[in-house]
Amino acid sequence: MIDLLLGTIASTIAIDQSDKDLISRLFREKKYGKGEYFLAEGEVCRQVGFIISGVVQYYINHDGEEKTYGFGKEMDFVCNNESFIPQKPSRQAIQALEDCTLFVISYNDLQLFYAEIRNGERFGRLVIEQVFVQTLRGLNSFYTDSPEIRYEKFIKEYPELVQRIPQYYIASYVGVKPQSLSRIRKRNTQRD
Repeated sequence: MIDLLLGTIASTIAIDQSDKDLISRLFREKKYGKGEYFLAEGEVCRQVGFIISGVVQYYINHDGEEKTYGFGKEMDFVCNNESFIPQKPSRQAIQALEDCTLFVISYNDLQLFYAEIRNGERFGRLVIEQVFVQTLRGLNSFYTDSPEIRYEKFIKEYPELVQRIPQYYIASYVGVKPQSLSRIRKRNTQRD
């Protein structure tokens, strides 16, 4: 399974066998059961994960209601950079929606990755840039797109998740109640 992680890294930066050996030592496999937290609200995010199997949701608790703002699936990196980079408590949570297997690396080991892997810092920068652009895209969509358009974008971005996760998480992500999502889905079906 480490080959998936190594392949993802190698698709971005050149790594040799000694790099692969170090990466294999720095990342460790960790399993999360459905409902368990990769990061709970109020905790400091002390690791970055790479999803081998499973799905996680990113959410924030707003007045006692979970507001889902993103998902992570196979081959995605998982982290709350707002907490991880400054090592400050998180206002968000990252929770497993399915049983998950990840390769995780601690904050300190990631610093070693950056220092020891040729172009390691470049890899980190490129991953953070992808997360940043995705976050901005989601924020812009939330303020400018209708729930129907947000649902259509969800289907395009996460087609494999439509049947894998409960509809109320999708409704939260789209910014509507589950009943409204049912109406949106029905209208989409009638158009097709």
